[in-house]
Amino acid sequence: MNIRTTSIAALLSVCGIGQAHAASVTLYGLIDYGVNYQSNSGGGRVIGGSSGIMQGSRWGFKGNEDLGGGLAAIFQLENGFDLGNGRSLQGGAQFGRQAWIGLSSNAYGTVTLGRQYDSLVTFVETRMNSSNYGGGTTAHPGDLDNLNNSKRVNNSIKYMSPSLGGFTFGGVYGFGGQAGDFSRNQIWSTGIGYDYGNFSAGVAYMNVRNPNQSFFTATPTNVAGTNLNNMTASPIYSGYASARTYQAIAAAGRYTIGPATIGLVYSNVQFKDLGDTSSGWNPLRLSGTAKFDTAEINVTYYWTPALLSELVYSYTRGSGVGSIGRSRYNNVSLSLDYYLSKRTDVYIISSTQFAGGTDSTGRPARATLNALTASSSDRQTFVQLGVRHKF
Repeated sequence: MNIRTTSIAALLSVCGIGQAHAASVTLYGLIDYGVNYQSNSGGGRVIGGSSGIMQGSRWGFKGNEDLGGGLAAIFQLENGFDLGNGRSLQGGAQFGRQAWIGLSSNAYGTVTLGRQYDSLVTFVETRMNSSNYGGGTTAHPGDLDNLNNSKRVNNSIKYMSPSLGGFTFGGVYGFGGQAGDFSRNQIWSTGIGYDYGNFSAGVAYMNVRNPNQSFFTATPTNVAGTNLNNMTASPIYSGYASARTYQAIAAAGRYTIGPATIGLVYSNVQFKDLGDTSSGWNPLRLSGTAKFDTAEINVTYYWTPALLSELVYSYTRGSGVGSIGRSRYNNVSLSLDYYLSKRTDVYIISSTQFAGGTDSTGRPARATLNALTASSSDRQTFVQLGVRHKF
C-alpha cells in the first residue's frame, strides 16, 4: 500500500556521484482500532477501546537502490504505536518493530543487519492465516512461541536465500555483546520454507540464551545477576524468568481449496535450566526444564471477494516442573472481516480461552488471552468491533 515513491536517480546524476541507479523510498502504514468487551480483566468486566488487535498499528519507511548486476541496497524502519494514546510501543523505541539495512542479490539472497524478526516469524508465522486474519487474541497463550511476532532480535545479522524450486532457507544470529562471555544473551534461529501452487509450509528452530534479559524485553541488558523479571506479560510463563535457555521449534502448513484455506500449526517451547539467577528471579526455586506443546487448526473462508471469516482453535499443554506449571489452555476464536476497499476494512473478532491446572507462578491457571490482562478465573472472553486502514 505505497503512497509515495521518490526516484533519486536524477539527483545522483546531477551531484556526479558515480553511476546513478534507480532508487526509491516508500512511506507506508497501518492503523487499527476498535471498541471491545472483555469478560474478565483482573477480576472485572471492561468495555473500552484497543489499538492493534487485528494487526499492530504502525508506520514506517522502506527503500531500495538498484546497484546493478542484480544487487540492491535495501532498508526498513518501522514504528509501532498505540492509536488510543499515541505512544510508541516495543518499549518506547522509535523504530521498535523493525530497523535494518542490507544488501539483496537476485542470485545469492539477502543479508540484513539491525533489529529484525527471527526465523519462526519468517518461515512459520507468515504461513499462518490465523495471524493474518484472526487478530492477536488468536495467538498461542502469551505468544510464548512468538508466532504472533511480539518479540524481535536486536543487533542481529540475517540471511534469506532466493527461491530455489519453491524452497527458501535462512537464519538469524543476534550478538550477545557481553565482554568476557561470548554466548551470554546470544540468539540464533534457522528455518526452511516451501511454496508450490496452493500449498505452503515452513519449519524453524530458535535458541535464546538468558531469554529474560535478551528476548522478553525491548531493551536487553548485558548485566548478569540483575535478578529481574521481564516476563510478567503472562502468568503462563512469568515464573520461568530464571531459565538459562529458551528453545522453540515450530511448523506450519496450509492448503487452499477454492474459497477455503485450511492450516495446521505445531510448536514446542522449552524454558531450560531453570534456576540460573544470573538470568532472572526465581522465587519458587525452580530447576529443570518447563515445556509447552501447542497444536492449532485454522480455517479461512471467503464468502465473497470482500467478505471472509476465520476460525481458529488451539490447544496448549504445559508440562511444568514438579507440580508447578502443569497446565492446559483451550483457545477458540472466530472473526468476520469485510473489505470496504482494498485499503479499508471493518471486522469483528471473538476469542475465548479456557484454562486448567497450575500456571508457572504456582497458582491455579488463569485464562490469559494474548495481549490482554489476565483473568482472575479460568475463563476469559474478548469481543471487538474494529476498523483497519492501510496506506
